[in-house]
Amino acid sequence: MAKPSRPGAGNSKKKGATKGTGGNGRKALEGRGNTPKAEDRAWHVAGKRKAAQERYAAAGGKGRPGSRAGQKPQSGSNPNRRVSSSAASNDTETVTGRNSVLEALRTKIPATTMYIAQRVEMDDRVKEMLAIARHREIPVLEVTRQELDRMAGFDGVHQGVALKVPPYEYAHPQDLLEEVIDRGQTPLFVALDGITDPRNLGAIIRSTAAFGGHGVILPQRRSASVNSAAWKTSAGAAARIPVALAANLTSMLKEFKKQGVFVLGLDGGGDVSLPAIELADRPVVIVVGSEGKGLSRLVTETCDQIVSIPISAATESLNAGIAASVALYQVSTVRGAKG
Repeated sequence: MAKPSRPGAGNSKKKGATKGTGGNGRKALEGRGNTPKAEDRAWHVAGKRKAAQERYAAAGGKGRPGSRAGQKPQSGSNPNRRVSSSAASNDTETVTGRNSVLEALRTKIPATTMYIAQRVEMDDRVKEMLAIARHREIPVLEVTRQELDRMAGFDGVHQGVALKVPPYEYAHPQDLLEEVIDRGQTPLFVALDGITDPRNLGAIIRSTAAFGGHGVILPQRRSASVNSAAWKTSAGAAARIPVALAANLTSMLKEFKKQGVFVLGLDGGGDVSLPAIELADRPVVIVVGSEGKGLSRLVTETCDQIVSIPISAATESLNAGIAASVALYQVSTVRGAKG
């Protein structure tokens, strides 16, 4: 009887000699030649830097940004034009806060009703609101503060006033770019990648207005929208700075690059420090990722440069709104110095 084998022990027998392959695998053993230099690899940081420098040199004052061989981009070149979220909802939005309501009225947003709290403190802003409302024949209703609290929502601050407005009408990114170019200005936009907090959106809109930016661009999916919280945080800037909606953020950034716009992504592990960027005086779109996940992989691969903001080692990261503000300030400072 054969001796039972131990648990886990193999019963394989030694194999005899086998025939060779006759050299059929020789090519596989020869390798694939010399490894390309880092700057010759398109996906490598050095390769991206080289490509950006080549585009920067090629842009060198020849023609104007946004043009292709002297031609203005054709309106029909992008099948996703005229993206708007107004069709997604027929509900009205409620703008709250004195600065936000006043800016909305000043910019002639088609408001339907203005609400004012009983026994509200009548400062100059409230008086101007009432004067504009009367001139535009906008109904003014006096309501209790409890009613305004309900309209403002959770942790909303209304300061005794609110305004009902239609759903926000988003622009199209290509339209924004063309309008800036037609005015003879150097484009400066902020694009958001995964920002879902409307208060962050409002803060970025406010900073864009403060530092000479021309617009904010949102992806159509997984993004905050211009709602009452964004209006409030923007302190009225949402009435002056256009916000565009991109059907696909990565595709939009690639289209902008074809038209001479450089894409700068903000990330703590960036290969370029913010004070050292050389592209600030060129057409630029600054991409800001979420505070937790940062920039998405596809957006990162699309960026010409990944830029980091120098901060203290004791601070892990910056809020998305603050990071955008710092980057916008740096770009505006460089442009002001060269302007």
